[in-house]
Amino acid sequence: MKKIGLLLLLSLAIAAQAQQAASTPAEETAADGTLLTTTTFPFERVETPTATDMYCAGFISHDLLPNSNYVAGGLESPGTSKFVKGDVVFLTGSSYQPGQQFTVLRELVDPNKYELFAGQHSMLKAAGQPYYEVGRVQVLDARHKTAVARVNFSCDPVNPGDILVPFVEKPAIAFHPPARFDRMALANGKVGGRILMAKDFDGELANGAKVYLNVGGNQGVKIGDYFRAVRSYTADLKDPVDSLSFKASTSEDTQKKQPSIDPKLLTKTNGPTIHVSDFPRRAVGELVIIGTTPTTATGMIVFAMEDIHVGDAVELDEQQ
Repeated sequence: MKKIGLLLLLSLAIAAQAQQAASTPAEETAADGTLLTTTTFPFERVETPTATDMYCAGFISHDLLPNSNYVAGGLESPGTSKFVKGDVVFLTGSSYQPGQQFTVLRELVDPNKYELFAGQHSMLKAAGQPYYEVGRVQVLDARHKTAVARVNFSCDPVNPGDILVPFVEKPAIAFHPPARFDRMALANGKVGGRILMAKDFDGELANGAKVYLNVGGNQGVKIGDYFRAVRSYTADLKDPVDSLSFKASTSEDTQKKQPSIDPKLLTKTNGPTIHVSDFPRRAVGELVIIGTTPTTATGMIVFAMEDIHVGDAVELDEQQ
């Protein structure tokens, strides 16, 4: 019986290995001779945004949204100040009608006051006001000074003071099948911009994170577009943490002529000078656009080779 069991396990292992080999495409060669290996051209399998991703992403608007309609409290105020799905809330403002649905928004301010990249604050100021999508309410009764509504959907608890705008359906995102991801892609001349900010003011991002770009509908960006996030090694030089690795010694004692990396960082040695500006930029991930304004866009990271940073450059992915 032991031999039969071992043979069965061996057979299963061989079958699994054969199946894996069959599902892994053979290496190809591009027209210019580039080897399309899984190291430099891995296959990306992207996440598809869900309804929660779409309606909880937030955005940056160059024009301030009206704030005369807002949440004033709830059925159990003042004992309760945070409201979630199913809770009854009271709405201040005008033009409420039973059955109407409103998106609950929150005007954001970053309490940390810390720049994640040089010039971030000035770029954000030029881009506009960040808003967080908190949830959705439906008006039940409009007979009183404050309308009565129910929270039908919540990303986070709704707070008094959160503003209301009419609810608008968002289009679904088309599925992106697996495709090769060019980690060393050359600039393609397509629409490009920068990640200005991320949801919850995060700085290092992975799959599922929501980011805000400084390009939008005026530049032809539309929902469903895919953008590649890229980073140069000169950007690492400007980062106060990542640059420390460049300043550390990389040579061996046995090297007669020891190299130096950009003399501005290190004392010049008797060896060659390595210019990181000559390194190919690296693509670090891909994101799909899930919302746009005329001057900005909201994206969701759907594939990441490594941490994506606020401040990374983005460009329209030409293979889409």
